[in-house]
Amino acid sequence: MVTLETAEKALKAVYLGVVANQLNVGVNPFYTMIKQTSSDVWGKEIVKLVPYGVNGGVGAGTETGDLPKAAPNNYERFKLELKNLYGTIELSDKAIRASQSSAGAFVNLLDAEMEGLLQSSKFNLGRMLYGDGSGVIATASDNGTANNIFKVDSVKRIIEGMVVDGYDSDGSPISALTGVRVTEVDRAGKTFTVTGAGSAIADSDTVTFTVQGSKNNEITGLGAVFGTGDLYGVSRTGKKFLQAITKTNVGALDVEKMQEAIDTIDEYTGSATDIILCSYDARRAYLDACATTRTNVDYMDIDGGFRALSFNGIPVVADRFIDDGTMFFLNSRDFKLHQLCDWRWLEGDGGKIIRQNAGSATYTATLVKYADMICDRPMAQLKYTGITAG
Repeated sequence: MVTLETAEKALKAVYLGVVANQLNVGVNPFYTMIKQTSSDVWGKEIVKLVPYGVNGGVGAGTETGDLPKAAPNNYERFKLELKNLYGTIELSDKAIRASQSSAGAFVNLLDAEMEGLLQSSKFNLGRMLYGDGSGVIATASDNGTANNIFKVDSVKRIIEGMVVDGYDSDGSPISALTGVRVTEVDRAGKTFTVTGAGSAIADSDTVTFTVQGSKNNEITGLGAVFGTGDLYGVSRTGKKFLQAITKTNVGALDVEKMQEAIDTIDEYTGSATDIILCSYDARRAYLDACATTRTNVDYMDIDGGFRALSFNGIPVVADRFIDDGTMFFLNSRDFKLHQLCDWRWLEGDGGKIIRQNAGSATYTATLVKYADMICDRPMAQLKYTGITAG
């Protein structure tokens, strides 16, 4: 007979390994290429000494002259708190009891819950890679046709079923928009609808949305690398090596501009671009440029079972979370996902991973990972914005 103990064993022995592997290699090609390591993790923090520039103890001289003076490596100290990444499934007591006499029905129940968790986790991990850690997924300055409909700057990071929190312009939570669920997304009109009565937006106000409880708690992604504020606890003022390269208003994309980006990185830093990430319209602009110049379009298979366009042997990958008209030229070897451990089930008393919700006939189990991402060489990464078709 199927019991909660049976579910415990299945989640630990069968599902954990499969889900962890899928979340490590199946999110997107860039995430798959990033090395995951437990190095430089000290307690709840990542503390990392990163060298920049070169050792200065080199020189040429005469046979009897002084030897070069030692000038050791330059280092910068990066520091981040590990982010707490969670994913929770819920099983009702009624559903468990209904499938007690059928192992197949119970497996189907667990499969459906784990598949839902996996898809949601992939979506959110992929989204976080392009964020700045603030967790902001959209900004609204106006309502749609009702107070629970919001017209936002972008719906790329919003999907039906997501539970979100809303904050006013001074960062205070809006009670009517705390823990509300997205019921509908109008991608063409850039609006989304939430449960409840919603909240009217005043003419001079704006509302920012995050995933439930995630404000300032998400992975430090590319948004921070290409930002202008402090990075990894270090001020960028007077430190060009902490400043990634951004070129705006690129206009019509062609192969010369793409090669110029790669050459710029190589010339400035000696780094080799190994992946190009772009929005879907930027990928179409690249294909249009190839058609205009009658250049063959090559494809390549990359780790994780992904297939991508190829530019001089470098994969060109379109991603749903990248802003329109944007293209990143990155060296994935400069990025590390520092983690306390890989994905694990959150355990309670006696090592139990399935817990009954207080006052409810439901049970939950939660996956957890403590990690954050650091780019060792921000100046070796480049971003194009304002790309248009030729």
